[in-house]
Amino acid sequence: METVSVFFVVVVLFGIIILSNAIRVLREYERGVIFRLGRLIAAKGPGIIFLIPLVDRMVKVSLRTVVLDVPPQDIITKDNVSIKVNAVLYFRVVQPEKAIVEVENFLFATSQLSQTTLRSILGQSELDELLAQRDKINRMLQQIIDEHTEPWGIKVSNVEVKQIDLPIEMQRAMAKQAEAERERRAKVVHAEGEFQASQKLSDAARIISETPIALQLRYLQTLTEIGADKNSTIIFPLPMDIIEPFLERARKK
Repeated sequence: METVSVFFVVVVLFGIIILSNAIRVLREYERGVIFRLGRLIAAKGPGIIFLIPLVDRMVKVSLRTVVLDVPPQDIITKDNVSIKVNAVLYFRVVQPEKAIVEVENFLFATSQLSQTTLRSILGQSELDELLAQRDKINRMLQQIIDEHTEPWGIKVSNVEVKQIDLPIEMQRAMAKQAEAERERRAKVVHAEGEFQASQKLSDAARIISETPIALQLRYLQTLTEIGADKNSTIIFPLPMDIIEPFLERARKK
């Protein structure tokens, strides 16, 4: 009886091990790439997957978007400026069979490809272009990396240059350039204001010269403005045409 009991226990344990290796459950975002005696069969999932014990082997692959941080890279731009640039890469596996069969480690391969592409593309651009046209650089990086990872069954959805570290000397030079640009704009605005003011004064002088009564009205308005202030002494400017008759009479005498 003891021998039978031991044999029964062994059979049960062996059956449990076989079932645990034969039945797999995959989540919605997972796929299982199945190899049968070393030969690729298919990618299955999600749900329950049945495997032949000791014959089938399954490699689990996630289809979720992977956020890959590209470490800072030392780059010399086209105009010979040494900078450090890091980026972030968004990609996901769209063909699990290729991601396992075509490349040994698709995560490591994608990371290395991103670093080399980042150095290559940014090294062909000038510093002003990197700072002013970052969206264009991001699209170019995304297209190139996606083209190279397509045979691996990987889709690169987006690449973003995160930070560009400039040397201290370059930061100071850019700060001086920005300050000079602000001063130039301020001078241009001031000059435009002076020009517009001179135009208005010229128009006013032309109108007054064509309408003498306007000068008299402006004279009375000036007197009103002076009288509104509490001044102890008021100087009345008199037009020459008012006092001219008195001056002529004085000369005749």
